[in-house]
Amino acid sequence: MSETDSRPTDFIREIVAQDVKAGKYGGRVHTRFPPEPNGYLHIGHAKSICLNFGIAQEFGGLCNLRFDDTNPTKESEEYVQSIQRDVKWLGFDWEDRLFYASDYFEQLYQFAVLLIKKGKAYVDSLSAEEIRHYRGTLTEPGKESPYRSRSVEENLDLFARMRAGEFRDGEHVLRAKIDMASPNLNLRDPTLYRIRHATHHRTGDTWCIYPTYDFAHPLSDSIEGITHSLCTLEFEDHRPLYDWVLTECEVACHSQQIEFARLNLTYTVLSKRKLLELVEEGHVAGWNDPRLPTLMGLRRRGYTPEAIRRFCEHIGIAKRDSVVEMGLLEHFLREDLNRRAPRVMAVLRPLRLVIDNYPEGQVEELDAMNNPEDPSMGTRRIPFSRELYIEQDDFREDPPPKFYRLAPGQEVRLRYAYIVRCVDVVKDPHTGAVVEVHCTYDPATRSGSGQSQRKVKGTIHWVSALHALPAEVRLYDALFTVPHPGEENEGRDYRSFLNPRSLEILTSCKVEPSLKGAAPESRFQFERLGYFCVDAFDSSENRLVFNRTVALRDSWAKIEKTQQTR
Repeated sequence: MSETDSRPTDFIREIVAQDVKAGKYGGRVHTRFPPEPNGYLHIGHAKSICLNFGIAQEFGGLCNLRFDDTNPTKESEEYVQSIQRDVKWLGFDWEDRLFYASDYFEQLYQFAVLLIKKGKAYVDSLSAEEIRHYRGTLTEPGKESPYRSRSVEENLDLFARMRAGEFRDGEHVLRAKIDMASPNLNLRDPTLYRIRHATHHRTGDTWCIYPTYDFAHPLSDSIEGITHSLCTLEFEDHRPLYDWVLTECEVACHSQQIEFARLNLTYTVLSKRKLLELVEEGHVAGWNDPRLPTLMGLRRRGYTPEAIRRFCEHIGIAKRDSVVEMGLLEHFLREDLNRRAPRVMAVLRPLRLVIDNYPEGQVEELDAMNNPEDPSMGTRRIPFSRELYIEQDDFREDPPPKFYRLAPGQEVRLRYAYIVRCVDVVKDPHTGAVVEVHCTYDPATRSGSGQSQRKVKGTIHWVSALHALPAEVRLYDALFTVPHPGEENEGRDYRSFLNPRSLEILTSCKVEPSLKGAAPESRFQFERLGYFCVDAFDSSENRLVFNRTVALRDSWAKIEKTQQTR
C-alpha cells in the first residue's frame, strides 16, 4: 500500500481532492486553524487542528494559525501564548504563517465602507434589545429598522464618527442590508461592526469599533488566500452570510466554507462556558487540572500528542454530530504508552514485608526489563533487601477463594526476585490492622537464575524499604458520573453529576530508586497499577509527584455497567 493509499479519507478530503483535480484555486490547498484567543484549547480543538494541518500536509499545501481577535473584552495575550504552545505540542508547525484578524482591521474597515457605498450596509441606531425584537423568529419574518433607509452619505458620516470615538458603546452598529424576511435568521441584516471602548491586547486603543466574527472571518480567509475554510456544524447556517460577504466585498479569493461535526466525548463537557464555570467555581484546580479535557490538562495528566493524533485520525470526520466513548481515547493512549513507557515498580499503599531468613544487611542488585515491548530499551538494576514494601491489597489475612497473592501459609513470587511464603503477621494493638507481614524465602527460586523451575500462581510487585523513594501519587478518575453530563438529565444541572471521587491523593507511596531525578512529564508504567507521569508543576528534585494517566485496562465499561444497574 502506498503512502497515499494509507491516508485517512472523509468527505472533506474528497472535496479537496476533487478541487485539486479540477484545478480550482489553481490547484492550491491552503487551510487555517482560527482560534479565538478567549480561552484554552481542549480535545475538541485537537480534532480541528489535526484536520486543518493534516489536509495541508497531505495535499502539499499550507496551513495558517490565525487568531480571530475581534472581541477585546474577552481576549488576552495569555490565551495567545497558550494556544501556540498547545498546537506545537500536538506536533504541528505554522512556520512563518502566524496571523491575527487584527492585522486586517484597516482593510476590514475599508471593506465595510465599500458595502456602505454600494447600499449594502447601514448604520442602525436601534438598541440591542430592539434589534433582537425586530429580527423576528423562526416562524415570523423580521421588521426593517427605521434607520435602514439612511442615505449613503449619512451612513458614511456616522460610520466615520463611530471610528473616531464620538459615540458610546451600543449607541450605533453597522448592519448588512440583506433580507429581513429571509428564513435564515443570519441573513436578517446581521451586525457587521459594534462600538466597544476597550483596549485590545495587540492594537491597544487605536480602535473603538470592532468587526463581528461573521464579517471578519470570511474576509480574513480571503486576504490570506485560504482555499478551504473548515469549521464545525454550528456555522452551517452562517455559510450563506460567509458567501454574501465575500461576494459583495468583491474579493479576489472566494474561500469555500465546509462544515464538519464537532467532537463530543463521554464523561466530560467541552462547552467553553461550562469549563469556565468548573474552574471559576473551584470544582477543579485550574485550567491545567488533569481531570479537564483541555490540552494542557491532558498533557499534565500524561497524554501523548501521538495518542491524541491517532485518536483524531481514527474517529474521522463526519457530517452529523455524535458522541465518542472516552474509552476509545484511552485505548489509543494505552497503545502508545505500552510501546514507549519504561516499566518501574511502585507501591501506592505500602505494607511492610520482612523476609526473616534473608541475611541482614545484604543487598542484591536484580535485573529488570525496562520494556518487554521494546528490548532495545534494555534493563535496569533494582535493589533487593530483607525489608520490602508491598501493596496492602496484595495481602489478605483471611483470603477469598482464588486469591493468588499473599496470605498466611501461602506463597507468591516477588517480581524479578524470589518466591516467599507468609509465616506470620504483626498487628496494630489498637486497631487490629495488619502492619507487617513476615515471610521466608527460597534462595533457589531467584528469577532468571535457572536454579529452580518451581512455579506459583501469583506474582506481586515490591520495592526495597531501604532504598525506596517517597512519592505523592494522584489518582484521577472520571470528572462526571454519567456519560452525558452536558445534556438534559432529568432536569438536573450538569454540576450535580460531578464525581466526588474524581481525585484521590496518596501521600505515603514508595517508588523504586531509579525514579530519582525523573524529568517532568516523563511517563512510566507502574507494574500492575497503570501508567503514570511526573507532574510538571508540583514535582521537584526533592519531591516526587506522579499523576495517574490511565489504568492498565478499560474502566469505562465497568462504570457504565454500574450506572445501568442503579
